[in-house]
Amino acid sequence: MSRKQQQHYKGAEVSCCVKYVLFGFNIVFWLLGAAFLGIGLWAWAEKGVLSNLSSITDLGGFDPVWLFIVVGGVMFILGFAGCIGALRENTVLLKFFSVFLGLIFFLELTAGILAFVFKDWIKDQLNLFINNNVKAYRDDIDLQNLIDFAQEYWSCCGAHGPNDWNLNIYFNCTEQNPSRERCGVPFSCCVKDPAEDVLNTQCGYDVRLEGELDQQRYIYTKGCVGQFEKWLQDNLIVVAGIFVGIALLQIFGICLAQNLVSDIKAVKANW
Repeated sequence: MSRKQQQHYKGAEVSCCVKYVLFGFNIVFWLLGAAFLGIGLWAWAEKGVLSNLSSITDLGGFDPVWLFIVVGGVMFILGFAGCIGALRENTVLLKFFSVFLGLIFFLELTAGILAFVFKDWIKDQLNLFINNNVKAYRDDIDLQNLIDFAQEYWSCCGAHGPNDWNLNIYFNCTEQNPSRERCGVPFSCCVKDPAEDVLNTQCGYDVRLEGELDQQRYIYTKGCVGQFEKWLQDNLIVVAGIFVGIALLQIFGICLAQNLVSDIKAVKANW
């Protein structure tokens, strides 16, 4: 073998740096995905969903556990493909990883553009989404906790205001409603009193029987759609930074995978 041939052969090798950086990058995703999946399945087991799978479709609102299952599942599959593909230098798994990650990136980019173009439609859908979940507030403990967290965090009540709670069978103001919570709102709508050490879960009882000005003393009267919009405007740089950071991580992963595939093909070509 000539000196030139030896130099050419030595140049065609798999970069250990790229290989193990990609492996480490993906093992974190794989473990996080497994953790999310585990949390989701545990939550479903606690609610008896795993013993009665038909109950998945019974909930009228959004089950937050779905978020853990879907995100965890995607992260687990991607992490597995990238991790094993890098470790075993398997081009099929590496191509699957980069194409799947590229597809997710494209869908995120498309969703972002559509959300910007069709802002009014997104706002209407958010309003519809919140109202559907208001109806199902007492149907699922995870959904209930999610709504309570949102109302407390954004200091809001309902999609557009406290009267949205008329959509819920326990809180509506109809005379046929026998519930003690009739004409009330959940405790998460209440304006917190710093002097109170114990949470008063009955603070919203009968509050909507009061006039609008009196209601403002006891509960938040702004809707969550408007408050969420205001929060986005106030934290636009932080939110944009998070999305840009996620996008850069995805591009970084795709580039590493494609680089490793090129190295593997170059080595195989010299065999």
